[in-house]
Amino acid sequence: MADVDQAKQAARECVWALLEHEHAVPPGVHGRIPFFHGAQQAADRLGGLPQWRDAQVVKAVPDTAQEPVRARALREGKLLYMAVPRLAGEQPFILLDPAQLDVSPEEAANRHTATRIGQPVEVDAMRAVDLIVCGSVAVNRRGVRLGKGAGYSDIEMALLQEAGLINTSTVIATTVHDLQVVDDELPETRHDFSVDLIITPDTIVHCHTPRRPQGLHWDDLPAGKIAAIPALAARQKLTRQ
Repeated sequence: MADVDQAKQAARECVWALLEHEHAVPPGVHGRIPFFHGAQQAADRLGGLPQWRDAQVVKAVPDTAQEPVRARALREGKLLYMAVPRLAGEQPFILLDPAQLDVSPEEAANRHTATRIGQPVEVDAMRAVDLIVCGSVAVNRRGVRLGKGAGYSDIEMALLQEAGLINTSTVIATTVHDLQVVDDELPETRHDFSVDLIITPDTIVHCHTPRRPQGLHWDDLPAGKIAAIPALAARQKLTRQ
């Protein structure tokens, strides 16, 4: 695992450095899901796809790069779930219902506003998800992706999988800058998922045979991480009863 983690971090550092060198992101991108120039265009391109049009329930990450995606979902009347940053709440997701907003979709899509006005929900209270939009640091054309290294997106996916809220037909997309799409192989672990669609400001990549999580692998989760994520700690307690 240490070798895999080192290989992942080396790939991240390479992409972060490239994005900064090419002025594709604001300064200070290292350690983050990049807020890339063209995020709005990528969201618009995603919005033109039938997979987006058919989706009634969207789950999106809280990163700034995906804020235009969240705003578009709310403008179009889609039910939106956003993960609580760092999954730090006992109710790890926030529900934003466009029919009940008292602010504009653009304002509600801001992660700080969403955290304030959204309805916190437990996984078991959520509706089945039609489309997931994740952030990435790097992704290859097979759909293998790297996040920023904290592993929260993988845990979110595993929680949704165990609750029966996603399946093999659930579409997973990522919006990224073109420079984040790499030709190299990227390392994977059994908690990692891959994506169906890569959306950039300029292109769409359809990936084949994406990898789906099979649930939580407790042996791979450090005790400290379980303790820091209340939803994980509660689910582990249930599995031991």
